[in-house]
Amino acid sequence: MVQHRPHTTVVLAMSADGKIADFRRSPARFGSRADKAHLEKQIAASDAVLFGAGTLRAYGTTLTVSQPILLQHRMQEGKPAQPIHIVITHSADLNPEIKFFQQPVKRWLLTTAAGAIFWQSRTLSLTGEMPTQNFPSKFEQILVFETRTGKIDILAALQHLAFIDITRLVVLGGGELVASMLELDLIDELWLTVCPLILGGTTAPTPVEGRGFLSQLAPRLELLEVRPVEQEVFLHYRLQRLSGLDYLK
Repeated sequence: MVQHRPHTTVVLAMSADGKIADFRRSPARFGSRADKAHLEKQIAASDAVLFGAGTLRAYGTTLTVSQPILLQHRMQEGKPAQPIHIVITHSADLNPEIKFFQQPVKRWLLTTAAGAIFWQSRTLSLTGEMPTQNFPSKFEQILVFETRTGKIDILAALQHLAFIDITRLVVLGGGELVASMLELDLIDELWLTVCPLILGGTTAPTPVEGRGFLSQLAPRLELLEVRPVEQEVFLHYRLQRLSGLDYLK
């Protein structure tokens, strides 16, 4: 079934042994300048970026478009200088004092009904004012899409994004978010940068967390590009859409 949603690309850097952070879940700053430029290029080509609360807590910031040529391309395409930055979190337990909330980007919150109430109450406790259209509690929009079990309805959220003309979405992690989107077949492409270090650790996060997939039912990838740049390798994959009969072969 064709899903009316944005074209979705995951962009992550990982160690040679497939870890996106060390066992302490420290900010993953082991990518080179080339990797950062690659990430910025992917962000610049998007209408919105999506990342989990864990990723935001680790970094405290988001990557903005700063290269003049990328800003010029966005302007020529009639886009704002920065894509929308969307934080997805069930609890909305975020620190409103981190640098992210001072960056020059539009910030949206994708959460549950309970998460929205929690964030609004936190805003009230800090400012003494309830969020309004003119004072949006550090988020320009709070999107609530919830399943019957109280989880975030990611498919409904992405369909809403498509409805409001967000056609290209970049996902920046973490592994739990990527896993949940793969389970729902909501990923179209992956860019993985393999960096020249080994992190190890049974608890160190990987690009895809969650429960995992049985090998015969695992998402299959088509390799589109392999590009070595100095000591790193950039891998570009496309998700294969297989029918049930294909899985049985």
